[in-house]
Amino acid sequence: MRNIIRLLPDSLANQIAAGEVVQRPASVVKELLENAVDAGSQQVQLIVKDGGRTLIQVIDDGTGMSETDARLSFERHATSKISHVDDLFQLRTMGFRGEALASIAAVAHVELRTRTAHDELGTLLIIEGSQIVRQEASSTAKGANFLVKNLFYNVPARRNFLKSVSVELKHITDEFQRVALANPHIGFSFYHNDSELYNLKKGNLASRITGILGKVYQERLVTCGEETTLVRLHGFIGRPEYAKKTRGEQFFFANNRFIKHPYLHNAVMTAYENLLPADSFPLYVLFLDIDPQKIDVNVHPTKTEVKFEDERVVYAITQAAVRQALGTHHVTPAIDFGYDVNFITGRTPLTYNPDDEIFAKKDKSNLRNWEKLYGGEDLPFGAGFIDEDVDSDIPSPKTLTLSSGANEKPIFEKPFGKGENIENQGLTFQLHRRYLVSQVKSGMMLIDQQAAHERILYEKFLTSLNRQNGNSQQLLFPQTLFLSTTDFTLLSDIESEMKALGFSYELSSKNTITIKGVPPEMINQSEKVQELVESLIEQYKTQKATRNFQQKEYMAKLMLRYTVMRKNTALDLLEMKALIEQLFACQNPNYTPDGKKTFLLLDFDSLEKMFG
Repeated sequence: MRNIIRLLPDSLANQIAAGEVVQRPASVVKELLENAVDAGSQQVQLIVKDGGRTLIQVIDDGTGMSETDARLSFERHATSKISHVDDLFQLRTMGFRGEALASIAAVAHVELRTRTAHDELGTLLIIEGSQIVRQEASSTAKGANFLVKNLFYNVPARRNFLKSVSVELKHITDEFQRVALANPHIGFSFYHNDSELYNLKKGNLASRITGILGKVYQERLVTCGEETTLVRLHGFIGRPEYAKKTRGEQFFFANNRFIKHPYLHNAVMTAYENLLPADSFPLYVLFLDIDPQKIDVNVHPTKTEVKFEDERVVYAITQAAVRQALGTHHVTPAIDFGYDVNFITGRTPLTYNPDDEIFAKKDKSNLRNWEKLYGGEDLPFGAGFIDEDVDSDIPSPKTLTLSSGANEKPIFEKPFGKGENIENQGLTFQLHRRYLVSQVKSGMMLIDQQAAHERILYEKFLTSLNRQNGNSQQLLFPQTLFLSTTDFTLLSDIESEMKALGFSYELSSKNTITIKGVPPEMINQSEKVQELVESLIEQYKTQKATRNFQQKEYMAKLMLRYTVMRKNTALDLLEMKALIEQLFACQNPNYTPDGKKTFLLLDFDSLEKMFG
């Protein structure tokens, strides 16, 4: 039997290895930026074109390389970071495997210009698909200048896998931010398609955070620190009131290396317990300085996963440090004994009046007797339309109108007409401000008003997204929203959907937009516009990678959270009937978008069985 096992050529082995190390343009950016940091650079420049497809260039003023080192740097497992097995347990550098440059050169056209401080001339090296095309002396500045062109030119399947320019730019920006945050003593600049995105000067951590996230973050930061024999923790956390619906402002660093650690993230979130709104994420930039022997960074090719020798202790220290920071800076809420619970502004009281028209012909003394039978603390007799004893933050019927100048429009746009489902329009009433009861030909119908409203709005939003013709209600006072660079970049991907839903906005300046109009259903929720916009972007970020991502359906469902009527909302008779009419005009009136029933029918046979 002949031998069948053979060694793979270096070019093929490099291309296979590149599948783990170079997953997208952001992977190249990460490796080159970390190499620049390891080289002792003081200034690092990143230049990207077309989201990294066309060009990725990193220029630094570090130590540079000699002619021999420049050539060896593209060999597999060639590195200056370690030389013995023991070095793996004393790692202080970002790179150490010696695979990055070889992997990059296997799937791209790479050009390197480098020179050390002691050499008069530098080296020019051009590699295409692991093959050296040219190597010669060149006049160049001290440091290194890497140009990576036509990424994945020889791996068409991987190139076709790349997302849109804005999505790839978002991932590149994430990697740039992580390296820049970890090294505030180094100046960084970032250009995309000849536009400057960042120009970060040397400084301290606080100035670096505000340089990346924006000057508005100066008042949002709280210092956090703790020092023990095992680990030293330092950095900043954000005030709870500035927590966002979007992720992306959460950074953990272990020995200056960015890490993803759900266990430690849970420690921070637990420390914020009862301080954050639902589904909100606080800002934190936390550094863990720990003995390299008590941490393993050689876990994953991307080196973002680490193992601690004693995770429970690190968890407890992190949680305690964050809690102490929140308490020390008076961020935790205090009890206000001067608050008068009997005086709540912003609510129109709903009162029960026996002199109303529906009670005008009833005997007053007899009414009081019926109240004793039906009433008690739950529901006074005659309050079928309005249940006054439900204690919740309920708007009066007046707040359920959309005001546009002198004209007012009901929350349900379609007027009630003679429908086949309603036999007697006079016998429709509200039960406990949650259900509508209406007489139909076969018996009675019980409608969950919130579920019905969900179905109506869902189909309306979906229609607007499909037809690209949503209505917009102009704001009297436009709102200015500040977004992170990543979210601002992704906003262009969902611009058509945003406008179809009814959002009208302009790009004011870098990372800033001015909202001039919102969907009519949000006119009374304008204070939540920023939260909604951030949620739409976050949903796009997290769901884009899923195989069955239905963007329009997801966006329509998300809009419901901010526009659907809340439980215990009082409706007048016209609004009740309009709600019923619009529900049965839907394509699927039986269920909410999440599959819950919107109404129940009780026919005469069912009612008779109930009474035996």
